[in-house]
Amino acid sequence: MRTRRRFPAAVVALAAAVSLVACGGQREPEAGKAGTDGGRLTIATGNTTGVYYQLGGAMAKVFSEKVEGYRATASETGASVQNVQGLVAGNYDIAFSLGDTAADAVKGEHSFTTPQDVVALTRLYPNYTQVAVRASAGITKVADLKGKRVSTGSPNSGTEVIARRLLEAAGLDPARDVKAQRLGLPESVDGMKAGSIDALVWSGGLPTGGITDLMTSLGKDVKLIPITDLLPALTKTYGTIYAQGNIPAATYKQPGDVATVIVPNVLLVRKNMSDELAEKLTKAIFDNKEALVQVNAAAKAISIEDAANTAPVQLHPGAKKAIEALK
Repeated sequence: MRTRRRFPAAVVALAAAVSLVACGGQREPEAGKAGTDGGRLTIATGNTTGVYYQLGGAMAKVFSEKVEGYRATASETGASVQNVQGLVAGNYDIAFSLGDTAADAVKGEHSFTTPQDVVALTRLYPNYTQVAVRASAGITKVADLKGKRVSTGSPNSGTEVIARRLLEAAGLDPARDVKAQRLGLPESVDGMKAGSIDALVWSGGLPTGGITDLMTSLGKDVKLIPITDLLPALTKTYGTIYAQGNIPAATYKQPGDVATVIVPNVLLVRKNMSDELAEKLTKAIFDNKEALVQVNAAAKAISIEDAANTAPVQLHPGAKKAIEALK
């Protein structure tokens, strides 16, 4: 039998180093291992046709180009709840989240059994709750969803959280009173087009590509319904994280503005991110805001004046330093 030749450890190490240089690369730490000396950053976003995914990709490009020593990538996810869970587990370094989900996370409530070790880099733009229904389904308010086939969003998403809360605020049991389907936005839009669902709930920035596709494809056969009648019940139970907003008619070429419920988005990181890195990332966002706006107009609402308004989620000390310097 031929014996395998063993080489000294120093020779093996040298060969590995030469191979790395030959490839023109540099070994990068895994996600969750980023430090001030550079490395790889992963951003948890959301569904591929949603604003999180679009802006996450734009942020990854900004961070890669403007934060020296780092290469960032955006990952498709189920969004808010899953993002927080993955962030805490070390699967991601940065995560988009709805403000209500982030508040639950730091308090250890609802979707979270214990307080989660996360802080914010900045407040982002508001998410608009968009309830789209088939015009022929006879639905004019959330209470009319009783007995209907409704997509409540991806499992463990911020959309699912809000969808369940809307149904409860309307006096419906999400588990019994609707035929709930836990679908991502692309699948929800496909279901509406095929006629296999009667309505979908989506929480996202304006415009959301998937909703634009739906409205363009179905025209007058689909509409958005107003939901602000549920705001008093929501604020009574969950506080002032929810507010009233309007989806302008021009957004999706609807006959008129649609009154809805909005909630802010926040960009989260773990508490142990270095102050230096948090400061650099936050500064890069505001210094390159126009690059984000070019990808999706929702980024226009990202404001340095509101950046620190992330309560009850604490602002990372490094982010706070960057925001104060930019004001």
